[in-house]
Amino acid sequence: MIANNIFRAIGNFFVNVFFEPFDSVRFMHNWWEQNTFSWVLILIAIIGFFYWLNQLRKYQKIED
Repeated sequence: MIANNIFRAIGNFFVNVFFEPFDSVRFMHNWWEQNTFSWVLILIAIIGFFYWLNQLRKYQKIED
């Protein structure tokens, strides 16, 4: 019984708390706002990827 309540609590957290910002984006009536939000997330991911690559290059140069 306790295990069942734990899994329900985890499911409740993800549905009602963690994914709430995505539901608000999903139910927007303006297509431009939805795509702007998506592009901002994509740009953050690209910036993080290039930052990570630069950090890898620094550690590779230290070892050589």
